[in-house]
Amino acid sequence: MTLETLAIQDKTLASIAEKVIHGERLSLEDGVALYNSHDLLTIGQLANYVNQKKNGDNVYFLQNLYINPTNVCEARCKFCGFRRDLGEDGAYTMNTEELLEYVEKRYHPGIREFHIVGGHNPHVPFDYYVENLRTLKKAYPHVTLKAYTAAEIEFFSRLSGLSIREVLQELMKAGLATLTGGGAEILTERYRMKMSPDKVSTDMYLEVHRTAHELGMKTHTTMLYGSIETLEERIIHMLRLRELQDETHGFMVFIPLAVQPIKVTAGIKRRTSAIDDLKTLAISRLMMDNFQHIKAYFINIGTQLTQVSLQMGVSDAHGTLIEERISHSAGALTQQALTVDELVWLIKGAGKRALERDTFYNVIKEH
Repeated sequence: MTLETLAIQDKTLASIAEKVIHGERLSLEDGVALYNSHDLLTIGQLANYVNQKKNGDNVYFLQNLYINPTNVCEARCKFCGFRRDLGEDGAYTMNTEELLEYVEKRYHPGIREFHIVGGHNPHVPFDYYVENLRTLKKAYPHVTLKAYTAAEIEFFSRLSGLSIREVLQELMKAGLATLTGGGAEILTERYRMKMSPDKVSTDMYLEVHRTAHELGMKTHTTMLYGSIETLEERIIHMLRLRELQDETHGFMVFIPLAVQPIKVTAGIKRRTSAIDDLKTLAISRLMMDNFQHIKAYFINIGTQLTQVSLQMGVSDAHGTLIEERISHSAGALTQQALTVDELVWLIKGAGKRALERDTFYNVIKEH
């Protein structure tokens, strides 16, 4: 790709395009300029160029099952429709038998990962969260346990009196293989004080992942965009993660998550737009130069935009999920799961190679 082959409509992007073509790192100002531009096709072409250099035509997915052992939570995040107080209608906390029953009803032999997140339930001891992993690992020893957000890890530290490192070590003994990416929201304190004041701080979120990386763990990370954050805060979020990745090289993937309105009946003005979703995924690919993969989360943006995003910098189409509950307890209108055939159809329809993977991006099968 050269500047001459790019049909740039917004000439203010020319200097950014030149940086991208020459492999130079983009700045905060560059990221904000990309967001302020309406030239989506140029942004998408640049992101596709970067992704092609990193991943070729490969698009990855896995067969996974979402598990939410409890929705009782001490935190009151403004964007969450999942949480309940103890004793509130709809509140639940699975015991060991209920957990195994839930999984048994949904499990099939193709599943390679359990994705486990839930509420910050202070009415059970830390050992409850450890035992959940131990129980699942014993029953399904070949399935990777991708469990708990950095916010949950910090909560477990307060609940148990253990350090972050000790909490992670105890969970690893029980079978934890990697952390989920949630709890990041937007990594600025202005945002967190307004939207999630009861949860982990920016610095502590980063410290949890830093510690996990020091213990040899590869992890995931997210960004929840589309509420009160500024465009500059979105880029600051990316840069903070990029800096930690420079330090540890421990993140496998970056996952932008479009915030969902609390009610399914919310109008389109309460949801992120298609342009914002595609732009955010493409800009993520351009800014996060030290991340191998950018993931599109079809639960939040839908299957059709996910397919389009595969031509705009995305190399991961996520997974089968079986039953997603957190976004759908808010206002998500999308499917709760996809079959392998549907994921393969989406990926191949975008002209890409559909590679089924494990949690750590080892290829299991090409479809």
